[in-house]
Amino acid sequence: MTTQEFAGSAGPDTGAATDVDGAANTAVTDPAAETPTEAAAGAAPLAAALAGRTTYPLAPGYRVNVRQGAGTNTALVRQLPAGAQVQIRCQTRGQWVAGPYGSSNIWDNIAPGEYISDTYVHTGSDGMVAPSCMS
Repeated sequence: MTTQEFAGSAGPDTGAATDVDGAANTAVTDPAAETPTEAAAGAAPLAAALAGRTTYPLAPGYRVNVRQGAGTNTALVRQLPAGAQVQIRCQTRGQWVAGPYGSSNIWDNIAPGEYISDTYVHTGSDGMVAPSCMS
């Protein structure tokens, strides 16, 4: 299993831990913004997330780093085990990253001061599925 925040590094079964420090593990700088259809696609999960009952699985085979903020330049808080599920309290935009579910700048707040890249969470949407985090 691999600890990942970016795609392109060792595969899920190698046991290597990775972060942003190589050509294959770089932040994506695509400045594209969320489209109205992405917002509409997240309407049903948004209602469920607001009810506090929805959990989302991590990408199979990945241990995911939990960060203090919405970027890999923030402190590592802990690591989620492979097979974990998370509740998304709110979402915010931060550093662009690539993961098993594509490239995005959406970061999921899973607890106070704990964020993971949405590219490692199977939400069923390319857009927001929870309310925006208040700064």
